[in-house]
Amino acid sequence: MMRISETVKHLIIINVIMFVGTLFIANGSFYEWFAMYFPKNEAFRPWQIITHMFMHGGADMHQFSITHILFNMFALWMFGTPVEQVLGSKKFLFIYLSAGLGAVLLQVGFYYFQYIPNYNALIASGLSPENIKSALVSGQASGVSQAQLESLKAVFSAYNASMVGASGCIMGIMAAFGMMNPEAKLMMIFLPIPIKAKYFIPGIIILDLISGLTGQSFFSPSNTAYMAHVGGALTGFFIMWYWKKNQFNQNRWY
Repeated sequence: MMRISETVKHLIIINVIMFVGTLFIANGSFYEWFAMYFPKNEAFRPWQIITHMFMHGGADMHQFSITHILFNMFALWMFGTPVEQVLGSKKFLFIYLSAGLGAVLLQVGFYYFQYIPNYNALIASGLSPENIKSALVSGQASGVSQAQLESLKAVFSAYNASMVGASGCIMGIMAAFGMMNPEAKLMMIFLPIPIKAKYFIPGIIILDLISGLTGQSFFSPSNTAYMAHVGGALTGFFIMWYWKKNQFNQNRWY
């Protein structure tokens, strides 16, 4: 059995501590402090850009999913350990956190892509910022047209979105693993067929991109932040591509 590397071990411990905190501290307020909220939402705090990477579970006691953290921590161990063993702890942690930031950037950018044109359409239709804000906070709207209601739904979805989980970070580590071990054979639980990493990992990214753009879920819950997965994977890929091109010779990759 592959021995866990030091940084991976510490990351798993932090994630577990944060998960326990979400379960037991202040009836949901722990989630509100450390999950990543849309920047226009009053619940947003700057530190959430980092802290959400270590959060799992939901905003209330009925939404906690141990499956989420188990899958993520298993993937962190499986892919993170060999990557850290080759790159060392500092470079591994740089990829991990950078991928998490890349995940936030793309996912929040995607939310803004939904939010801004629909918000502007509501203003152009005659709704005041105060009325829009009231509808976003309360989740209720009266005396609006069907077109306004559809725009409000889109704005409401982005405004009230929250992000938790290490998935974006782990997708970046998976991309790094794939570049270092392109011939390694991997399998999905739902598809127990060995597939080379150079095909498997791009395939997962493409499925996430399709899910993010269409809303069609393949293997994950429908509320998954798919564009965060894509952002994390692309960040990990470009970091490794740059390092491979500028810092490493071919013999140090295998």
